[in-house]
Amino acid sequence: MKISVELTLSPLQNEFEEPIINFIKKLRASGLTVLENPLSTQVYGDYDTVMGLVTSELKNTFELIDNGLLFMKIVKTDRSDYEPTF
Repeated sequence: MKISVELTLSPLQNEFEEPIINFIKKLRASGLTVLENPLSTQVYGDYDTVMGLVTSELKNTFELIDNGLLFMKIVKTDRSDYEPTF
């Protein structure tokens, strides 16, 4: 099953850039389709692969920060080719 996942990672601390950058770099290196914008990162692919990657990399990131918050939206389809028509 294909899914689309939107992630917004918000470390609740002053030093936050490095953990976020490392998290995004790990997602990019996965071979999955990863799209980024200033507010979120989207990951597209097979459910088990995407969720396994997000789970493991989020755990690694949470071990590097004192407090953090992850907003995640999941759509049951691959929306990587979506382009707005307006």
